[in-house]
Amino acid sequence: MKEAQRLKIADFHCDALSKLQTVPGIDFADDKRLEVTGERLAAGNVALQVFAVYLSADMGRPSFERILGQLSLFRKKVAASSHIEWLRWKEEAAASPTGRIQGLLSLEGADGLEGNLQYAEWLFELGVRFIGLTWNYANWAADGVLESRNGGFTEKGKALVDWCNDSGMLLDVSHLAPAGFWELAERSVRPFIASHSNCRAVCDHPRNLSNEQIQAIIAMGGRMGLTFYPPFVRAGGSAAMADLLRHVEHVCALGGSRHLMFGSDFDGVDAWTKGLEHPGKYPELADLLLRHYPEAEVRGWLYDNALNFLAAYLPAKP
Repeated sequence: MKEAQRLKIADFHCDALSKLQTVPGIDFADDKRLEVTGERLAAGNVALQVFAVYLSADMGRPSFERILGQLSLFRKKVAASSHIEWLRWKEEAAASPTGRIQGLLSLEGADGLEGNLQYAEWLFELGVRFIGLTWNYANWAADGVLESRNGGFTEKGKALVDWCNDSGMLLDVSHLAPAGFWELAERSVRPFIASHSNCRAVCDHPRNLSNEQIQAIIAMGGRMGLTFYPPFVRAGGSAAMADLLRHVEHVCALGGSRHLMFGSDFDGVDAWTKGLEHPGKYPELADLLLRHYPEAEVRGWLYDNALNFLAAYLPAKP
């Protein structure tokens, strides 16, 4: 376990900001009402955490004002803490580690942009670097995976993709309907990621990716973050850490060892893979992987693959 504890971790998706917004008074440092806290990130040797801005339907109509509210919470409670160093530029991803945890911002679902590309420009200026175009259902830009018609992009959605291509904002296809996935594969000028999705051939859930989708991400040099939500890990409800190995094996069998990473979805789920209830448990996952795979590969999956992507494709500092 000592060997596992020294391996750095990159986690490409959590919803802590949404919980900070909906449950006033939470302390990011060590409040156990959060799964992702500064204390637990440090205990898990997490060196990079992506914080998603997610507007839950329970909070009412998605709006840009609510997006700004979560960004304000990130600045005041997360980036201002002693644990987190804000990551925005490729030079920062390529720099030597500082000992602090790098925090990166993403948007999960374009709903709150309200079809306004000026809002997207402001998000970029405010430090957001990834946009997940949909959540599970349709919005003004595209259809999500649970929208039965499986539509692609609207004209405004295509304009958003083109703006992202021009600006350096990166794109995330977790939650995007298959038709939109393939449209984006044709339209995007940079590789995209699936921040928190698993393999549909292993667990047949609409949120998981088909072999063809995984192979497309691999071919373009993108990244796929395996996630820990049990219904995406194993059919039938509950899941254990060992069940994740089937997804790791499958991505690698498709040629994706250098494209694999993790995106836990901590603070965004109502059930947990046994043994992976919060980021402080990451050394146990690292230990499991080291018992089955060479250390060089495990290092890639846990950290290097994610950081190499950011060092290549984040925008350069002006």
